Amino acid sequence: MWSRARLHVVTGKGGTGKTTVAAALAVALAAGGGRTLLVEVEGRQGIAHLFDIPPLPYEERRIAVAPGGGEVRALAVDAEEALLEYFAMFYNLGFAARTLRRMGAIEFATTLAPGLRDVLLTGKVKEATTRAAGGVHTYDAVVLDAPPTGRVVKFLDVTRAMADLAKVGPIHSQSKGVVRLLHSADTAVHVVTLLEDLPVAETLETVAELDLADLRPGAVLINRARPSRLPARSVTAAANGRVEADRVRAGLLAAGLDLDSAVLEGLVAETVEHAVRVDAERQARTRLADAGLPLVELPELTEVGGDGVGLGGVYELAEALREQGVR
Repeated sequence: MWSRARLHVVTGKGGTGKTTVAAALAVALAAGGGRTLLVEVEGRQGIAHLFDIPPLPYEERRIAVAPGGGEVRALAVDAEEALLEYFAMFYNLGFAARTLRRMGAIEFATTLAPGLRDVLLTGKVKEATTRAAGGVHTYDAVVLDAPPTGRVVKFLDVTRAMADLAKVGPIHSQSKGVVRLLHSADTAVHVVTLLEDLPVAETLETVAELDLADLRPGAVLINRARPSRLPARSVTAAANGRVEADRVRAGLLAAGLDLDSAVLEGLVAETVEHAVRVDAERQARTRLADAGLPLVELPELTEVGGDGVGLGGVYELAEALREQGVR
């Protein structure tokens, strides 16, 4: 999947860290001398914030060097600029289009046909993904930081409706080209989740919606995975409150720690709480595995900044992705 797909769409419920994971995926795919493009379409400038750089303009700029000499470029797609580019490319209306912008015609057009905005955004992503010179693609892979799971299927599938609406002309050809790319094996849609009830439920719903829309789910990227500090055989019993304080005390004494009763009771309570979480996360993993998609786990990081981690954290997550076969 990682080597076959050229466009990697990354979505996830809000708060799961999808922008950070998308950035880490772009770095991982560029490692070893590759060239990737990281794209955002929501106007949040999340990439600029994460990489601690000025807001991205509507042009592709290098933002990072990947291990092994690779390169990551980034692009913030603006619907209005994409429409101006569209006019210039297909209707030779570059100057006139800017006049239309001053008149508010672009906002009128996207209001009249709400799906047009998403067509423009996905159209630019398609152009970057398929761009080539001398038979060689400009980018080895494109990573799209897509809208959240609640609207990602509508966002990706809107071009089919627009293609049906416009039966002839450039917009028809453009939409058909986007449809072919997004519904082909060249595109994989990865879902970022946490091992919590709501994100897992929304992930499973999104995977089902992608299947119905004939869009190809890729991997489930489990973010902020935390290790268990209990032997697997002890988790269920501890989660049900069966922790023997006397055994805990004996183990601590053997290690040279003589704690008073209050501290010991606190440790037992924390053990039960930890076991409850570990047991719930184990059940969540099972639910995700039943969906039949590859599961990739990314560790919880403690460095704060950006979208929950610092830039160093992005490289740490990229290394974790590489260790799990992302190439």
